[in-house]
Amino acid sequence: MERDIHPAVTDAADDIAEMEIRGAATIADAAAAALGEQAEASEAETPEAFRTEIRTAARELHETRPTAVSLPNALRYVLRGMRGETVSELRASVIEGVVEFRRELDHAQDNLGQIGANRLRDGDTIMTHCHSTDALSCVRHALEDGKEISAIVKETRPRKQGHITAKQLRDWDVPVTLIVDNAARRYLDDTDHVLVGADSIAADGSVINKVGTSGLAVNARERGVPIMVAAQTLKFHPGTMTGHTVEIEMRDEAEILPDDEREEIGDVTVENPAFDVTPPRYVDAIVTERGQFPPESVVTLMRELFGDYHASEPWER
Repeated sequence: MERDIHPAVTDAADDIAEMEIRGAATIADAAAAALGEQAEASEAETPEAFRTEIRTAARELHETRPTAVSLPNALRYVLRGMRGETVSELRASVIEGVVEFRRELDHAQDNLGQIGANRLRDGDTIMTHCHSTDALSCVRHALEDGKEISAIVKETRPRKQGHITAKQLRDWDVPVTLIVDNAARRYLDDTDHVLVGADSIAADGSVINKVGTSGLAVNARERGVPIMVAAQTLKFHPGTMTGHTVEIEMRDEAEILPDDEREEIGDVTVENPAFDVTPPRYVDAIVTERGQFPPESVVTLMRELFGDYHASEPWER
């Protein structure tokens, strides 16, 4: 019989689904931590009951945000390290896996930032879209290297995650110009780099990121502005090596059209995709903790990371 799920898991799942926890690395960290709390609190009496409990918790977390591949990659990391013949051994392996994953996550973003900072020159102006801790790590390290950076920040509707980016940059004393999304093309002539993060990277080098990224990349390429994607390898989607297409999350229509406004407009269909896909031809470099790569090289790195990937997931067994 399946055991009760620990409140830490249900709370994390709710916060991820409602975007109280956002950002791929933050989501992954929260999911791993929740699995660790499930393991620590487990009262399972047999190894099989413990495995079932952990997999059930992982399934609940996995179902929250289908596009952010950092979430299932975090779950894969922890569950594939779960081993032992007793409940005590299984518990210890899960907790150890969580600690290792969170430690690697911290180091990965720092290493990525150092690599990405090398692409930014003193006096550069960057344009950002949405909020990415990986992208901001590149800016932070450039600042620590003594470079002066300014930013044009798209507010990123409908949830205005660009406001979070603007606040962080201002905390670092970076000059910020906040613009509405539709003004991006106008300001690209004042931009040296477009710097964005990613929620998933497909095997062909396609970048799945906050909706609006693709249009920005097309406009930037037409203007001759290089596009740098900052993404830990945690964002690589191993399922795309088997022909899987990344599922695009559809958000609540009320984010776009609240009920009171709907009454005024009338009967219309509302669609609210959270992400879009930027083809690799519009991306100049994907910067990871393992180095910077042209998009067409991603499949080679992905094979090194995930080997002979199979679609069967550890939480489904």
